[in-house]
Amino acid sequence: MIPELGHFALIIAFAISIVQSIVPLIGAARNDAALIAMARPAALTQLFFVGLAYAALTQAFIVHDFSVLYVSQHSNLVQPLMYRISGVWGSHEGSLLLWTLILSLWTIAVAVYSRNLPEILMARVLAVMAMISTGFLAFMLFTSNPFERIFPVPADGNELNPLLQDPGLAIHPPMLYMGYVGFSVAFAFAVAALLGGKLDATWARWSRPWTTVAWSFLTIGIALGSWWAYNELGWGGWWFWDPVENASFMPWLVGTALIHSLASTEKRGVFKSWTVLLAILAFSLSLLGTFIVRSGVLVSVHAFATDPARGVFILAFLVVVVGGSLALYTWRSATVVSYGRFKWFSRESALLLNNIIFLTAAAAVLVGTMYPLVVDAFGVGKISVGRPYFDTMFALISIPLLLLLGFGPVIRWKGDNWSRIAKIYSVIFVMSLVLGLLLPFIFE
Repeated sequence: MIPELGHFALIIAFAISIVQSIVPLIGAARNDAALIAMARPAALTQLFFVGLAYAALTQAFIVHDFSVLYVSQHSNLVQPLMYRISGVWGSHEGSLLLWTLILSLWTIAVAVYSRNLPEILMARVLAVMAMISTGFLAFMLFTSNPFERIFPVPADGNELNPLLQDPGLAIHPPMLYMGYVGFSVAFAFAVAALLGGKLDATWARWSRPWTTVAWSFLTIGIALGSWWAYNELGWGGWWFWDPVENASFMPWLVGTALIHSLASTEKRGVFKSWTVLLAILAFSLSLLGTFIVRSGVLVSVHAFATDPARGVFILAFLVVVVGGSLALYTWRSATVVSYGRFKWFSRESALLLNNIIFLTAAAAVLVGTMYPLVVDAFGVGKISVGRPYFDTMFALISIPLLLLLGFGPVIRWKGDNWSRIAKIYSVIFVMSLVLGLLLPFIFE
C-alpha cells in the first residue's frame, strides 16, 4: 500500500510541476499578482509530495519490502541499515528520485531565501525550475518507476552492489547531486532574466551566491567520489579519466568559469553574454552527465543503466533544454549588451582569459569523452581515448592558468600598469629564483 502511495505522490507532484511551469509565467506576462503568487505555494506543495514519495521508497528498503522490484534488486535481509538507506539512490530509479527531491529542495530554498527579489522575476525563476522538475518526473513515471511491483515476491533480494557498500558512497551521490542540480538555479535565473529582457548587474548579484554554493557541493562530491574510487579500485583509481568522472568534472570546470564571470558582471557590468552562456552550459553539462551515466552509451564502473530507451528520453530532454535556452538567448541577444569599458591589462581581461582557459579545459574533456561515441555512431570503427590524451592536454592548459593565478588577483579593475605589478613581484621573484637554485644542493 505504501509504495502505491509513493507512486501516487509522484503523479500529483508531476501535475503540480506542470501548473507551476505555466501559471506563474502567464501571471508574469500579464502582471497578474494572483497568478504570480501561486509560484511559491506550488513549489512547497511539490516538495511535499516528492518528499512523500522518497520517504515511501526509503521505508520499503528499511522494512525489506521485496515486492517492490527496485528494493529486491538492491537490498537483502542481511544488508546493514546504512546501506539499505543509501541503497535508495544506489541505482537508476532511486537516484532519479533523489535528483528530483534535491531539485525540489533547491526550488523551495530559492523561494524562501530570495524574498527581496521582484515578484515577477521570482515567478519566472520558479517556473523554469518547475519545467526541469516536470522533465525528471516524467522520466520517472514513464520509463523509470521506482515503485514497480514484482510477483511472486522473493523471500530475499539481491544485495546492493558491493562496490557501493562504502561510507564514501553513502554521502557522495547526495553531495554530487546538490552540485549538479544546484546549477539549475543559475540556469533558471539566466533564463528568467532573458524572458524579462532585463540583464543587468542585479540578476548576477542574486544568482552568484547560489552558484557558489552549488559549485562547493559539486567540489565536495567529486572529492568524496575520488576517495571512494581510491579505496575500492586501488592505487591510481581515484582519478583515471573515467567517462563518468569526466561527466562531473566538465560542469565543475564551467561552473568555476561561471563564478568568475558572475563576479565581473556584478561588479563591472561586463561579460553579460559570457555569464548567460556559461549558466546555460554548466547546467547543460550536468544533464549531459546524467545522459552518460544512464544511457549505457559509455562503459564505466559508475554507470547506472544500460537501457537505450532511457538514454533517448534524457537526450531529448537535453536537446529541449539546450536548444530552447539558446533559442531564447538568440531572440533576446539585443538585451545582452555590456557597457563596461576596460583596458587590455586589467582584472577584467584576466578574468576573461580565465574563462577561456576553463572553457578550453572543459572542451578538451568533452572531446576526449564523447569522441569514441561519435566515431562509433558513424560506424567508422571503435577507438578509445585514454590517460595520455588528457594528461597532455591538461599539461598545456595548466601552464597559462598557473601564471594567471599568480598575477590575476592583484591586477586592478578597469586598468593597471606593468610597473606596479613588477614592483610587487620583483622581491618574490628574486627569492624564488635563489631558493630554486639552492634547493638541489641542499637536498643533494
